[in-house]
Amino acid sequence: MTAPEPPDSSAVNHKLVEILLVEDNPSDVRLTLHALERNNLANQIHVVRDGAEALDFLFSTGPYTERIQRNPRVVLLDLKLPLIDGVEVLRRMKEEPRTRTIPVVVLTSSREERDIVETYQLGVNSYIVKPGRSSTSRRRRRLQGPPSIATR
Repeated sequence: MTAPEPPDSSAVNHKLVEILLVEDNPSDVRLTLHALERNNLANQIHVVRDGAEALDFLFSTGPYTERIQRNPRVVLLDLKLPLIDGVEVLRRMKEEPRTRTIPVVVLTSSREERDIVETYQLGVNSYIVKPGRSSTSRRRRRLQGPPSIATR
């Protein structure tokens, strides 16, 4: 009886889920990576820190000219990015036939209605508001009770 052959490494790599995370805040990067790992979705994650780098990655330009032109399975996109904002990244992705069908999930601190409406009009698949420091502060204040009122 012979031992089974190990799987072809190219076949294994082909099955990995490739995710592009576009996020400039290191704390949010760590939290997102942790959440993906906890849910067994941390196969192959590329992290870029601004909108210009995201476009370079997606279109294999700039420092990514040697990257094999393969679309990530999903893009997790912050809106408030340096150089080129997330809305413009989304707009350019949806204008280009080779990236138009990539699912995009916006992960942002923006609760502004115009951001929500504009991203859905551009074709975003989901819009998730990140829990921010302000919501943490509100939660902490609720636990502490109302602020004390100074007497005159």
